Amino acid sequence: MSVAVRRVGAETSATRALIVKAAEDLIRDEGYASVSTRRIAARAGLKPSLVHYYFPTTDDLLIEVSRRGAAESDRMIEEALASDDPLGALWSFFVDTSRTAMALEFMAMANHRDALRATMAEHSEAMRRRQVEILEHVLGERLLGPDGCPPAGLSVVLAGIGRAIVMEENLGVKSGHEEALAFVRDWLGRLTARSVAQVPD
Repeated sequence: MSVAVRRVGAETSATRALIVKAAEDLIRDEGYASVSTRRIAARAGLKPSLVHYYFPTTDDLLIEVSRRGAAESDRMIEEALASDDPLGALWSFFVDTSRTAMALEFMAMANHRDALRATMAEHSEAMRRRQVEILEHVLGERLLGPDGCPPAGLSVVLAGIGRAIVMEENLGVKSGHEEALAFVRDWLGRLTARSVAQVPD
């Protein structure tokens, strides 16, 4: 007995891209709780049935929005790691506030959607491995010195401090941020044997 397979629209479709963009904008503007097929369709100027044609489930659509954001983050990180100052550029990426709203919404959604959480975790692990590879190449034995840190740990520390600062600033909390930023600038300056003034804020 054959099993019917539900048709899903082509990934290269302009309509599919319009739906993904509408979902992304809705999440950014109104939060993940506002997401529904009907609201996404309305924002895209389409019928709800067309959204289901391309994305049979809400998880399918959210995972695609997440992948789109992850691809942009990957591009920015690769650009940072390929720069003349990969460590300073990576730190600048971690304290960049332009992606804060979406990141917070997707972290909240991942707590309630297993498929989305798995996709985000897989991407994060892959990017952490990439950062470790580049940090080992760029810093080498300096990671073993008195100011050093194992590369995976260094990636976590920079990302963690950066996220904490960005998330707190989003709430209007700024206590201790200048001190933390000064500490990181000084530490990265020593680690890379460069002038502290050359490490970006």
